[in-house]
Formats: sequence, structure tokens, C-alpha cells
Amino acid sequence: MRKMYGIKKITAVLTAAMIMASAVLTGCGGSQKEDALQIGIIQMVENGAFNDMRQGFIDELAAKGYDESKVKIVYKSAQGDATNLNTICQEMVNDKMDLVATIATPATQAMVNMESDIPVFFVAVSAPVKAGVITQMEKPDKNATGTSNAIPVADIFALSDKLTPGCQTYGFLYNTSEVNSVNTITDAKAYCDANGLKYVEAVVTNSSEVQQAAQSLVGQVDAIFVPNDSMIQSAMPNVAEVAREAKIPVYGSSAVMVTSGAFATIAVDDKQIGAMSADMAVKYLEGTKVEDIPAVVVPASSTVINQKTLDTLGITLSDEVKAEAVFVDDAQ
Repeated sequence: MRKMYGIKKITAVLTAAMIMASAVLTGCGGSQKEDALQIGIIQMVENGAFNDMRQGFIDELAAKGYDESKVKIVYKSAQGDATNLNTICQEMVNDKMDLVATIATPATQAMVNMESDIPVFFVAVSAPVKAGVITQMEKPDKNATGTSNAIPVADIFALSDKLTPGCQTYGFLYNTSEVNSVNTITDAKAYCDANGLKYVEAVVTNSSEVQQAAQSLVGQVDAIFVPNDSMIQSAMPNVAEVAREAKIPVYGSSAVMVTSGAFATIAVDDKQIGAMSADMAVKYLEGTKVEDIPAVVVPASSTVINQKTLDTLGITLSDEVKAEAVFVDDAQ
């Protein structure tokens, strides 16, 4: 009897210990799930501007108290592949992210089209309504909101008139599959039509066509305008090489295009626009509904000029321009 009692006692103690261990493990798992926010960040491609936007978003989250001790950042790039992009978005949905930040238009469209209950905070979508990611800026819907870097087309053409007066024919170099590029080119065409300027289009469908497309403009145009096009931006060093050799100024739509060899632009600060989208995400995390966080247009304000391109073109700038502009060198 004593022997039987001892066995029962040992069994009871072991069972209790296993239950306690299970409870501890379950409790730890539940605590981690509850305390660690998962925030996804999606880019269509890797380039300097998008990377700066992403870093601005992450840095601002940390500054507002959402650092790596509280947030797990899951970053993924589609490397320019639309199929990869859709797969990444589906993975974000399957992994039940607390929110997803999307850099630029293609990534934002892909994530919003998932129609999930995961809030989307977009960064630098030039025309959010035209792109179909929201239907109005003031009261955003589709569980999405964020920042727009509407390209100041008229200001960039005015800059061209100031820096390289006499340009009458512009080359438009862009990728027809990016809605942001198409929208900006539509605005550029309207500007040219209204101001008696001519234009020649050179369109591409993949990155291998960019250099040849740029070469096709040589001899036909006085200057080249590149919209907010991720494909052209990634290949800007090739475009710059062609344009410098032909002494053609290239006006881009981001500061990174200029650091990659384009001549000049009027640009939004990429880290700043990322930070502004992060501020919106923080509002959501602290209790504000997505539809109560208006989407905003971030104005471009900085004139950026590439010094090497300036020297190659042999252009003399006025003292006024010298005082106002930011001069950059080619990115190494």
C-alpha cells in the first residue's frame, strides 16, 4: 500500500509540474504576441529614394517610442517583380501584421487590393485618388491613408526655364506600367501644350530598355524630363551617362535621381515624407481610426543640382540660384 501511495504521489507531482510548465510557456507566448507589434514595410524595388523613405519611417517610429523593443519590422522588397509583390502582400496578410507601410504607388496598390483588415500607411504615392488606393484625401477609405508627393511639374519646368533657357522640346522617359509615371507625364504634356512646348516620348517596359530609350532621344530634344518612375530611377546612372555625353540636361522628380546623375529637380525630402507617414501610423496605434487620419500632400521645396552634371554641361548659374540650391555629387 505504501508503495502504491508513493507512486501516486510522484505521478501527481509530475503532472502538476507539467501543467505549470505548460502554463508558463503559454503565458510567455501570449505575452510576446500581445506586446510585440508586427509592422510590415513593402517596396517594389530597392533604390536610394525608397530606402530613405523606409529609414525615415523606421526612425520616426523609434523617436515616438516604437523602437525595436516594442516593434518587429518585417521588410520585404519585390525586386521589381509584380508577381513577387503580390506574393509579399499576401504573406503580410497571412502573417496578420498590425499595420503595413507601403513605399510608392505599385506597392500601395498591391496591398490595398488585398482588401484585408490590415491598415495600410502609404509613403509617397503621387496621386492616391487616381491610383485608386483611396477615394478622397480628407476622409480616406479602403483602410488606407498616408502621404502624397505630388510632383510639382510646373515648378520643375519653370526651373528648367531658369537653368537652361531656350529648351523647346522635351523628351519624356518613363515606364508605361507605373500609374504614377503615367499620371505625372499626363500633367507634363498638359503643361507643354499650354506653354507651346514640344515633347517626344520614349517609353520602356523593362529596365534593359532604359539606356536605348535614352539614346533614342539624343538629337531630338533639348532636355529630358523623368517622372517619379522607379524603373527609370534605378537606371538613372545609365541615363545620365547618355545625357552627359550628348550635353542634354535631365530634370528628374526626386533628389535621388539627381544624386544618380540627373541635372536638377525640385524635390521632397525623402526621409521627411517617410517620417510623416510614420506619424500617421502612430496616431492609429494610439487609438485614432484610419478614416479619421487624412491623407496629405507633402510639398516639394528644395532645388537640388548635381555638381558634376553642371560642370559637364558647362552651365553658369545666377547668384540667386547658387544661394538657394542644394548641390550634390554622384552617389558612390
